[in-house]
Amino acid sequence: MFDNILYAFLIGGLICTIGQLIIDLTPFMITPAHVLIGYVTTGAVISALGLYEPLVKLAGAGATIPLSGFGHSLAQGAIEGVKSKGLIGAIGGGFEATAAGIVTAIILGLSMATLFNPRG
Repeated sequence: MFDNILYAFLIGGLICTIGQLIIDLTPFMITPAHVLIGYVTTGAVISALGLYEPLVKLAGAGATIPLSGFGHSLAQGAIEGVKSKGLIGAIGGGFEATAAGIVTAIILGLSMATLFNPRG
């Protein structure tokens, strides 16, 4: 069990550290939005190549919680959608695979905005 926690912490921390270094070392060139999009895209591409699943097996939540894990889920959902429904499943499969996470984020965001006074 300790090994699983250690790998999750190290891999997840490394993923986040790389993103933070990119933001810190490239001021005004690469914004946090660029890094977020890059992580989702990279996770999807690496997943489609079959290289992300071994990382998930090694690091568990350390690989699935960062945004690269979201890209991995999108890619795997699209692949499964194509296998079951053909080419049109490529669109819906990604949505089906990530629907629970997206709905949870929306509900929690709405709840926090309702409970607290957001300043914007």
